Amino acid sequence: MRAVLVIFFLVAVVQCMANDDVSDEEWNSYKKLYNKNYATSSEDRLRRQIYKDNKNQFETHNGRFAAGLETWEMGVNQFTDLTSEEFQMMSCSSPLEDVRADYVYMPPANLKLPKSVDWRKKKAVSGIRHLGQCASCYAFATVAAIESHQFLKTGKMIELSEQNLLDCSSNPPYTNKGCYSGTVDESLRYVKENGINTRSSYGYEGKRGKCRFRKDHNGANVAASVLVNRNDEYALQAAVATIGPVTVTFNGQHMQGYISGIAQKPCTKNTTYHSLLVVGYGTDKGVDYWLLKNAWGKWGESGYMRVARNKNNYCGIASWPVFPVI
Repeated sequence: MRAVLVIFFLVAVVQCMANDDVSDEEWNSYKKLYNKNYATSSEDRLRRQIYKDNKNQFETHNGRFAAGLETWEMGVNQFTDLTSEEFQMMSCSSPLEDVRADYVYMPPANLKLPKSVDWRKKKAVSGIRHLGQCASCYAFATVAAIESHQFLKTGKMIELSEQNLLDCSSNPPYTNKGCYSGTVDESLRYVKENGINTRSSYGYEGKRGKCRFRKDHNGANVAASVLVNRNDEYALQAAVATIGPVTVTFNGQHMQGYISGIAQKPCTKNTTYHSLLVVGYGTDKGVDYWLLKNAWGKWGESGYMRVARNKNNYCGIASWPVFPVI
C-alpha cells in the first residue's frame, strides 16, 4: 500500500510541475537549438502551446518511469513542437505489401544464438547521420546496411551516398519518391542494377535533385537482397546474430518523444512508417530489446533507439526485415 501511495505522489508532483508555463528563455533556447522558425507570431504561439502540452505529457510519463512503471524515458527533442497527428504524417518509408527480394532467409535448425549482439563493438556500423527535413530514412537505412555488410566482407568501412539513392531511385523504372518516402527493397534494387557512389563524391543535400551517378565514383555493389522470414522475431534475431545488421520498417509513432530506455507501448493503427537498421539485440533488467540505428543526429540514445523484442512483433518490427548480400 505504501508503494502505491509513493507512486501516486510522484505522478501528482510531476503533473503539478507540468502546469508551469514555458518561459520565454526556454522557448527561445528550444527554437535556437533546433533551428525553428515560424512564419507568424500566431504560429509561434501555437507551437509554444503544443510544446508545452507535449512536455507535460513527457513529464507525467517520466513520473511513471521514475516509479518503475515504464521502461523508457521521454523528453524534449526536435519534434516536441508537433502534435502526434502531425508527427504521424511524417512517414519516411512507404507501407509495404509485397517486398521485392531475391531470397528469403530462414534460420537453420538447432541454431544456438548469443544472448546479446552489438555490431558497433566490431566496428561494423558507420557513424550517425542526420536526414534533415527530407523524408529519406529509407535511403539512410539502405546505405547503413550496405556499409555494414561491405565492411563485414572486406574489412573496409566506405561511406556511401544517400543522396545518390534520393535522386536516382526516384526516377523510372524505380518507384521511390525522393523526399516523400520510399522503400529499402526498391533502393537495394537500384544499387544491385547500378552500384552506388561514395558519400565523399556525392554529398547529402537533403532535397531531391538530378541523378548524378558516376561509375568512376562507385563505392559498393549489391549482389542480392534478402527478406528475413516475415513476422518472425526469432528469424530476425538469427539473421542479426549470424549474418549482420538488418533493415526494418516499422510503426515509429513512439519515436516522437523517445529519449532513452526500451520503448514498448503498443502502437495504434495510425502509422508512421520509419526505416532503421537493427545493429544488435540484448536484455536489460529482464526486458528483451532490439538496438536500432536511426538517422536523426544525436536524437535518442546518441542516435540509437531500443524497442521491445519478443513482445508480439512490437509495432511491426519484424514485418519487413531486409538485408543486402555484397
